[in-house]
Amino acid sequence: MNVIVRDILERKGSEVLLVTAECSVTDAVASMCERGVGSAIIAGDDGLPTGIVTERDILRQFAKHGTELGGLKVADIMTTPVKTATADASLQDIMKTMTTNRFRHIPIVDGGNLVGILSIGDVVKARLRETETEAESLRQYISS
Repeated sequence: MNVIVRDILERKGSEVLLVTAECSVTDAVASMCERGVGSAIIAGDDGLPTGIVTERDILRQFAKHGTELGGLKVADIMTTPVKTATADASLQDIMKTMTTNRFRHIPIVDGGNLVGILSIGDVVKARLRETETEAESLRQYISS
């Protein structure tokens, strides 16, 4: 079974939290908490990611700015440029990219459009599902 990003997005959905670069960090954090997500994308006029802000970014910036962090703009702390993947990327490619670059979220762009985002949790779930399917196939093959 060769899982691709498109398969994962079909299961989990393609909703992405978008915030503006001018949004305050406090408002971005509130939106992330409200939606139960660990990242927000900052999109340019073309709809493509120009930045990403994650829980990890916020924690690191808190260590630097303390209580003043909430008043900063997302543009002040976002990670840029944003590394993206395509909907046709394999699960293995995504795992390699996330591991090599040491990040936990990757926006998915397909046909010039932002179509979703994957977290490390999404990737682990997909890999577990893939492993379970392979194991079941082997059990059936052995018992037949």
